[in-house]
Amino acid sequence: MQMDFKSILGENCKTGELLKDHTTFHVGGECKFFLTPVTEEQLCLCMDIIRKENLKYYIFGKGSNILADDRGFDGVIISTECLNDSIVHDGVYIEAGAGAGLDRISDYAMENSLTGFEFACGIPGSLGGAIVMNAGAYDGEMSHVLYQIKILSEDGGIKWKEASELELGYRKSNILANNEIVLAARLKLEHGEKEKIKAKIEDLNDRRREKQPLEYPSAGSTFKRPEGYFAGKLIDDAGLRGFKLGGAAVSQKHCGFVINYDNASSEDIKSLIKHVKDVVYEKFGVKLECEVRMI
Repeated sequence: MQMDFKSILGENCKTGELLKDHTTFHVGGECKFFLTPVTEEQLCLCMDIIRKENLKYYIFGKGSNILADDRGFDGVIISTECLNDSIVHDGVYIEAGAGAGLDRISDYAMENSLTGFEFACGIPGSLGGAIVMNAGAYDGEMSHVLYQIKILSEDGGIKWKEASELELGYRKSNILANNEIVLAARLKLEHGEKEKIKAKIEDLNDRRREKQPLEYPSAGSTFKRPEGYFAGKLIDDAGLRGFKLGGAAVSQKHCGFVINYDNASSEDIKSLIKHVKDVVYEKFGVKLECEVRMI
């Protein structure tokens, strides 16, 4: 099997790769196979093997919304970080591959005087991952700009789908439930003024640096926003600002972030997330839902 993956990907097939080297939390043990396809053909061939052998697998983007277990992953991790990372545009439409970083797409849009994607400039993820979770920030989200996506379906077929088919909601879509893999997407933006777009991006990046704990490893915002509340304020009001458990902590700068402040284990982080959820529910009767995917 290793030789099959190797014959397709060469050095882009690795065994025993530490997932902590591929997640923004800097946490995670070894996986059986770590595959980094560059082309759609390579991805399809690898998925054929995975389905034929009935192997456990998980799709990574840039690992920015994932908590990987220190015990590792007994299966195949497929990273789409290098998959179709090209970016082109035609009028107000941008087409980009799943592996394209959101920051790159934001810069590309700015350089071509296209507005609407500024909200994503500081989200440390790939386009594919952002679509799967309908990522968003600062009153924007992928559903506002997504036009079409190109997917690899469960039966091995490749097709384009309309954004309306994805059941996009707050930090969710139906892509994982349908066992689909995002290959590329088309975004619909608007014509704008380059200097105004640049100024907005700079403002948003300044706000992120000021308010978010970017100096520590994390998976970004840890909890979804509960209806009618703000997770960070609930956590702060519960007296949990700066609360530590092992090497994990609730950020002093932004209580909505659980950070890896001192070589945290995956269990440290999981236990802290559970503790925060329990205390907030006990004090306010609000159930926090974790935004981070755990594997």
